[in-house]
Amino acid sequence: MANWNKRGIAMTDRRNKNPRWKKLPAGYSKLLIPFVLSLMMSAIVSAVATGMSAGSGFFAHWPGAWAVSWLVAFPSLLMLMPLARWIVGVLVEPLR
Repeated sequence: MANWNKRGIAMTDRRNKNPRWKKLPAGYSKLLIPFVLSLMMSAIVSAVATGMSAGSGFFAHWPGAWAVSWLVAFPSLLMLMPLARWIVGVLVEPLR
């Protein structure tokens, strides 16, 4: 069981010994997984593309390139995730 402070923040928990915040309900994972994945993937792809084209001006150009690429990546992941799950379901045996 967790111990809570006055603001509703979990201070201790058997599973997570050092939490700083209350965890979100499991239903949020459908939105958070594409959000986190889009942040990481757009950062990597925009860094590679900016590094190849900008050369020495990388740090001046990369934040803007990352912002634009994330604006495309996040909605794209939200729309394409059901299709990706369906394709994987066609290719992979279900769990038993």
